[in-house]
This record gives sequence, structure tokens and C-alpha cells, in this order.
Amino acid sequence: MPTVSSVNLTAQLLLLLLWATHPTMATNWLSLARMPRSRPVSGAAPCGRLRGLSVGQVGVCRARGEVMESVRKAAEMVIEECQHQFRNRRWNCSTTPRGVNVFGRVMSQGTREAAFVHALSSAAVAVAVTRGCSRGELERCGCDRKVRGVSPEGFQWSGCSDNLSYGVAFSQTFVDETERAKGMSAGRPLMNVHNHEAGRKAILHNMQVECKCHGVSGSCELRTCWKVMPPFRRVGAVLKERFDGATEVRLSRIGSRTALLPRDPQVKPPAARDLVYLAVSPDFCRLDPNNGIPGTAGRRCNGTSRLAPDGCELVCCGPGYRAGRAEMVQRCSCKFSWCCSVRCQQCKNTVMIHTCRE
Repeated sequence: MPTVSSVNLTAQLLLLLLWATHPTMATNWLSLARMPRSRPVSGAAPCGRLRGLSVGQVGVCRARGEVMESVRKAAEMVIEECQHQFRNRRWNCSTTPRGVNVFGRVMSQGTREAAFVHALSSAAVAVAVTRGCSRGELERCGCDRKVRGVSPEGFQWSGCSDNLSYGVAFSQTFVDETERAKGMSAGRPLMNVHNHEAGRKAILHNMQVECKCHGVSGSCELRTCWKVMPPFRRVGAVLKERFDGATEVRLSRIGSRTALLPRDPQVKPPAARDLVYLAVSPDFCRLDPNNGIPGTAGRRCNGTSRLAPDGCELVCCGPGYRAGRAEMVQRCSCKFSWCCSVRCQQCKNTVMIHTCRE
């Protein structure tokens, strides 16, 4: 009869075999967004069954289980924000129907699209965990009480400042783990970790200050203020700008270490907040199921714009698009009542819709 220890050993070997047959990428944890909310994502047994996690990330899950619900929320944030920022691009962050690789094999290539997703992912974990701290959802952290005293502008630091340092530290532990486990001498781990840090800096360099006035009749004789993170939409927009200006790099040896340097020697080295990539992106025009590229056939585009990213010539990879008319029902002639309601009519409008040819 097998002992408990032999059963546990067998389970561990099976788990290692599962990981070996499903190569882990640093973004596979995004598959947590596909799990039903009713399914737990912490605890020894549940952590071991989360296929999208690396061996090290499973260890983090078991040691700091209370944070994993925030990680699940972060995965949902990444997909939603990526699809918003790229809604008018050829690659619009389309997801695969199943599996742990949410964005398909596009993430296995060192393109600028992969750079953006890695940066956004690390930022999302930092934001979601920091929110959990500020809302009192996590036992090991709370508000950042180090922000105290009087500012140079003369207001009093008080209130519940977002504890970004805790969220950033967890993001480094969890998101960077897969790359550091591979070793930091190859090009792709160096690229990913650089972009992870750029994502976190997009939060740090855009922190905001909120204040409350105190005094007679709101005279604001005294102001108490606290630091808050920027909206995640703002973080996504900043990283989208970094995506457009990303630097193509190559792996170079400097003395006894390896580093990423611009492929073009005339280009200045990227700053810590810049995105970097190793490989030129595919055109994303045609359907390529093997690499998770759905193509642009049937996509809506802007027929009135030629040079904008959402213009039909760019989205459809040339003049291959069709125009058609569609009837849309919208609210119109809205009137406010004396109390608190709004009454509107339903109006039908005919609009032109442009779609890429199949």
C-alpha cells in the first residue's frame, strides 16, 4: 500500500511532467483570467493545479496565497486594457479560445507587442496588489504610512496613501520569477525583465496627489493630501506611447556580462522606462492560426482616414475593404424632467461602415 509520502512524491513528479510538456512563458499566468470566480486560486492544493504558473510562481502562490485573488484581477485588467489600447490596430490583442497562452504564440516572439504585454502585465500586478493593500483586503500590508509631515508646497501629508512599494515588490517577485529562473544571460529574459520594470515605472512616474480641504465653510485653511496611483487606463496609455517609440535591441557582451544595446548604433541606449524588443513584428494581415494571428479580414476600420492607425488602408493592409450602410438606433431629443429623470426618443440613423475584405 503506498504511503502518504510516496503519493505526494508521485503527485509532484506528475506536476513537473505537466510543466515540462507545457513550456512556461512569463505571461502564461494571464490564463487566471479564464478561471471562474468561484474557483479558489490560493492554498496548497489549488496552487498546484494552476497550469499557467511556473514552479516558482506556484511557490509564491503557496507562501502568499492571500495576494492571488489580486493576481487574478490583474490578469483580467491586462486583457481588457490591451484590447482597449490596440482596438484600432492590426493586432488588437485578440485572445486564443483556450489554453494557458492567452495571446497565442505572438508572445513567444520577442516583438514590440510582446514587450507591451510584459510591461502591462507587471504594472497590472503592482496596481491590483496595491489596491488590495489600500482597501484592507490583504493582511500583510495596508496604507503607506511613511508619507507624513509637511510637503514643500505647504500641505499636510495624511490619509491613506497607496502602498505602491509593496505592490511593486510583489510584482517583481511574482512576474519576474519565470525569467530569473532561466538565468539573466540570454536575450529574451533580459528583454522581458527590462519591460517588466518599465511597466512598473509607468505607475511610479505618474503618481497623483489627492487632497481634502479643512476650514470654515471650506476655506481650505488646511489641506491634507495623500498619494494615489494613476488610473490603469492612464498607465496603459503611457505604455502604448512607449510601444510606439520602442527600441529594437540586440544581445551584446560588455566585459564579463551581457546586455541589450540598440541594434542601430546611432540610436541612444533605451532608458529604464522605455520598451525594448528583439524581433521585428509580423504584419498581422493574414490569418496564421499556428502563431495565434487572426488576420484582419472582417475587421471594421475608419474609411475616412488614410494615415491614422485605424484607417482602412493600414488595418486592411491595402485598399482591400468594402463600404456598406447600416441603420443604428440611438437616443435623441433628450429632456430633463423637473425631478431627476431623463426622457429620450429613439432615433434611427444610417451610417457608413467599412470592413476589411475577406
